[in-house]
Amino acid sequence: MRYYVIAGEASGDLHASNLIKGLRHHDSAAEVRGWGGDLMRAAGCDIVRHYKDTAIMGFLTVLKNLDKIKANIDECRRDILAWRPDVVILVDYGGFNLRVAKFIKEAGIPVYYYISPKIWAWNTGRVKKIKRLVDRMFVIFPFEVDFYARYGYPVYYAGNPLVDAIHDRDHKNESFEEFTRVNGLSGKPIIALVAGSRAQELKHVLPKMLLMMPHFPDHEFVIAGAPSMMDADYAPYIQGKNVRIVYGQTYRLVKQARAALVTSGTATLETAILGTPQVVCYSGEGGALSYFLFKTFVKVKYISLVNLIAGREVVPELLMQKLNERNILRELSAILPDGENRERMLSGYREVNGRLGEPGASERFAEMMIKELTNFRF
Repeated sequence: MRYYVIAGEASGDLHASNLIKGLRHHDSAAEVRGWGGDLMRAAGCDIVRHYKDTAIMGFLTVLKNLDKIKANIDECRRDILAWRPDVVILVDYGGFNLRVAKFIKEAGIPVYYYISPKIWAWNTGRVKKIKRLVDRMFVIFPFEVDFYARYGYPVYYAGNPLVDAIHDRDHKNESFEEFTRVNGLSGKPIIALVAGSRAQELKHVLPKMLLMMPHFPDHEFVIAGAPSMMDADYAPYIQGKNVRIVYGQTYRLVKQARAALVTSGTATLETAILGTPQVVCYSGEGGALSYFLFKTFVKVKYISLVNLIAGREVVPELLMQKLNERNILRELSAILPDGENRERMLSGYREVNGRLGEPGASERFAEMMIKELTNFRF
């Protein structure tokens, strides 16, 4: 069968790549095409557009780029209709993918959604649109099953693919000494800066993370270089600072770090699975206006996946105006040394990891999709 897969950021590229491996394992004749990144390409997907050319985040940034978004959607429509896949699999990235779903549905092509947009956080009204446009929804968090059930929309759950990605990672048994030697690091305890994979995240979050450097001279600060970024992207923020960048080794870096400052998103859950204490960071452009919009539209008590899964605060969240030097220093100082605060967070991680289930989710989802597609009826 022909599968068209659309992912719009680094985390979607990762999960889509593992799903594609599962699809190709269970369907020896599988042809895969789509929008995504290097990992999807390595898994056997013919990439039409790379996510680094299409990723747009933030309330105001989206408004400023409506013409670009429309042009991308038009290009995507033309390619899908020309290729005529048996199914289109949308991976997260709700702002773009829900627009794509509309014309796919109108074209009579089955619409599958893998990794639900976070409508439970931002816009619960989108449930009606999903029920109308998405033929099968495959979710990766147990609380999402209950959320959709409240709206009379059955969804499919088979675990969380992050568990797979981290379980199957390279260098999983690497020592701290090996990691620092290979990367030419000093050997001091590491504070990892996981600043995201998009330019807007670097602009608004990384400078605030770097404010911690003078406060912890006995630690080495290392940036997790995003696959879509280059030295030139980081240069404006790190000039004159003794900070290292390590590309393509985020899991290795986070695992070996004493603590991490992490931009909100999938990386917060990855950090928890890896067992590294963290402070969650989120900011954006627009100052008071962005903060007002944020508080108006966010529908959940927490923004990090760790806290949402636990149903309580396991990791501190410094959001928007609360992301400042004083607050970051307070929270980071609390989790670096051994003690009650650090152990409380690690205990919360164990609880969260228990709820995510065993490895093998990507394979289970792929098998489930093929079975559903074989029996698909409009």
